[in-house]
Amino acid sequence: MAANNRRMSGKKGAQVGSGGQRRRGLEGKGPTPPAEMRKGHKKNRVATSKAKQTARRPAPKGRGGKSTSELVVGRNPVVEALREGVPANTLYVQQFIDNDERVREALQLVGERGGIHLMEAPRPELDRMTNGLNHQGLVLQIPPYEYAHPEDLAAAAYDAGEDPLIVALDGVTDPRNLGAVVRSVSAFGGHGVVVPERRAAGMTAGAWKTSAGTAARTPVARATNLTRTLEAYKKAGIVVVGLAADGDGEIGELAALEGPVVIVVGSEGKGLSRLVGETCDFRVRIPMPGGAESLNAGVAAGVVLYEAARRRA
Repeated sequence: MAANNRRMSGKKGAQVGSGGQRRRGLEGKGPTPPAEMRKGHKKNRVATSKAKQTARRPAPKGRGGKSTSELVVGRNPVVEALREGVPANTLYVQQFIDNDERVREALQLVGERGGIHLMEAPRPELDRMTNGLNHQGLVLQIPPYEYAHPEDLAAAAYDAGEDPLIVALDGVTDPRNLGAVVRSVSAFGGHGVVVPERRAAGMTAGAWKTSAGTAARTPVARATNLTRTLEAYKKAGIVVVGLAADGDGEIGELAALEGPVVIVVGSEGKGLSRLVGETCDFRVRIPMPGGAESLNAGVAAGVVLYEAARRRA
């Protein structure tokens, strides 16, 4: 009997009170995941590496490319940007901030506009984001501006049954001047502005503010090489006119303003660069009886655009 008990005690099988654990252990766990999803597998390591590389890779650019995102820092600048309708995607507000009039207005404007995320962040995080600038507890993130391609400006004009009227800026580095030119182009029925990719003003928050909202409907294109872009316009039958203090004639004498034209405006101090000046079909001056030596880019573009619009009316 004792031997029989020993044989029974060594018998394999489910024990009383196991709760069916062995039965559940025999149940299937679904199909085997692919190798790319199995941790430790060679293919999983390769897939993970590719995913990290993709995350680090910059986003694909459009035909004209994109600028980088920008931060507007400080209570007054943030409120002014929101008032002027500068595009924004996130307003960062410091935790436990003193709720003064400007903070309340910023929050109200964000609520009225919609589409802007409101994020609360500790002061150290805002200090890190702004590289230690005096943000006063408010930081507004401006999304990257999506530039058009120079060819798109002329194509849009022809699609509308109009002769292209475009302004190109050569060596203009002040965003406020760019914003003023965009505003003038919009006011006088122009089709866009071309800026060089390097050493030139871009569509920053300052340019948006100066444009008084017209940047939302007037495209700005970015040229990798301004001289080559102007040559391409000439091949397409568009006359390139450069503004220069020592120009051969006056702007009022130029019949080319009545047809497809690109008006090139240089910087206030240096004017047109040599290569750009040589590329122009005409170099003309704005008469200034008052004796001023030069006009800033925004004013000069406005004068010529008015003359072009008057002739086309």
